[in-house]
Amino acid sequence: MLKKTFLLALIILIALTSLAAKGETETTQSGGLDRSNYFITVATGPTSGLYYPIGGAFSSVFQNKLGYKSSAQATGASAENITLIREGGAEMAIAMSDAVAQAYNAFGAYEGKKPATELRCLTGLYPNYVQLVTTNKTGITKFTDLKGKRVGVGAPNSGVELNARMMYEAHNMSYEDSRVDYLNYGEAIGQLKNNLVDAVFVTSGIPNATIMELGTTAQIVIIPIEGEGLANLVKKYPFFVQATIPADVYNTKTDVTTATVRNIMIVNENLPFDVAYDLTKGIFENIADIQASHATAKKHITLENSHLGVDIPMHEGAAKYYKEVGIL
Repeated sequence: MLKKTFLLALIILIALTSLAAKGETETTQSGGLDRSNYFITVATGPTSGLYYPIGGAFSSVFQNKLGYKSSAQATGASAENITLIREGGAEMAIAMSDAVAQAYNAFGAYEGKKPATELRCLTGLYPNYVQLVTTNKTGITKFTDLKGKRVGVGAPNSGVELNARMMYEAHNMSYEDSRVDYLNYGEAIGQLKNNLVDAVFVTSGIPNATIMELGTTAQIVIIPIEGEGLANLVKKYPFFVQATIPADVYNTKTDVTTATVRNIMIVNENLPFDVAYDLTKGIFENIADIQASHATAKKHITLENSHLGVDIPMHEGAAKYYKEVGIL
C-alpha cells in the first residue's frame, strides 16, 4: 500500500514538473522566437523622475511575463538615451519627442550633426509638462522675471535642458539673461529649498514627486508658459501643445497654463523585426502591469494613445502589430 502511494505521489510530482516546464517554455518561446536569447535594456532617466518607475515596469513585463532577460537602467534621460540607442548601449529607451525630432532631423541641439535616421518608435507614452518651478519667496511670477535670476535648467543636453533653451528662445531671451546651473531637476529642487537657485525647469509627467516634496517645506509656484511666448514656441516647434496644470496638483492658487511634449519609447531600426513585434504585442497584452506603475501611466499609456506625439517612423515590427489591431 505504501509502495502504491509513493508511486502515485511520484507520478503526480513528475506531471506537475512537466507542466511547469511546459509553461516556462511557452513563456520564453513565441512563434519560433526564443526570447531567452535576448537581453532588453530599457534606458530610463534619473531615479527622481517618472521615466525610472515606468521604464522599470516595461522591463518587468519583458522579463517576468514574456521571458526575456531585461533590466531598467537609470540615465540622464532623453539626450543620453538617444545616444544609447544610436550606439547600441540599450535596446529600448524613453525620450521626449522634441529631443528625438531634433536628433532625427539634425536641428536645434543637434544642428550640424549626422541625422539620427536610424531611430524608430515602438509606442507613444505620456505627455511631459514643462514645469517652471519656484516658491512664493522669490517674487517670480512670469517668465521674464528670470532675468538676472539663478535658474536650474537641467543636466547638460538633457531633455529638460533642451526644453529650457527653447523656452528662453520663445520668450526672446537666452541663458545669458540668467545665471544658469546645469543640474538635474532633483539636485536643482534641493538647491531651491536652500535658496541657492531661484527657479527650476522640470519637464515631466504630473504630479512630479520631487516638486511635491518641495511643497512640504515651501509654497510652490508654477510659472506659466503663456501668451506670446507660448505662441512663439508652438509656431516654431509644433510638437509642443498647450495644456493646463490643475491647481490641485501642487496646491497652487490657480490653474497654470503651460506647454507639453509627448514622451515616446524608441528603439534602433536594427532591432530584429520579430523581437520588435513581440515586444509591442507583449506591452499591450500586459498593459495593466505598466499602467500600475504610476497614475500618469494609467491615464495616458494606452493602445489608443500609441501614436500621439510620434514624429518619427514606427519600427516595422511594431507597425505590423498596430495593423493587426486596427491602429494605423
